[in-house]
Amino acid sequence: MRYIYVILSLPYDAFRYMPKSKTATLNLRIDPRVKEGIRIAADQDHRSVANMVEILIRRYCADRGIPIPEQNEMFSESSK
Repeated sequence: MRYIYVILSLPYDAFRYMPKSKTATLNLRIDPRVKEGIRIAADQDHRSVANMVEILIRRYCADRGIPIPEQNEMFSESSK
C-alpha cells in the first residue's frame, strides 16, 4: 500500500489571524432516509453533513425573516 504525505507549511503566527470560533452541539434523531439525503446533498456541495445542516437552517431562517447574528457579533456582545 502506498501513502502520499502532504506537508502544509504555515508561518508560525498564521493561526493568530484565524477567527476564534465557538460551536454548540446539536443532537437530534432523524429518519435514516432524510439523513442519507442530507449526506448526498452535502457530498454534492463538498460540505460536511454538519455544515450542510447549518446552511439549511440559515436558509430557512432567512426565508422567514428570522435573524441569526454573526458569530463575531455574538462574542463581542458577551465580552462587554
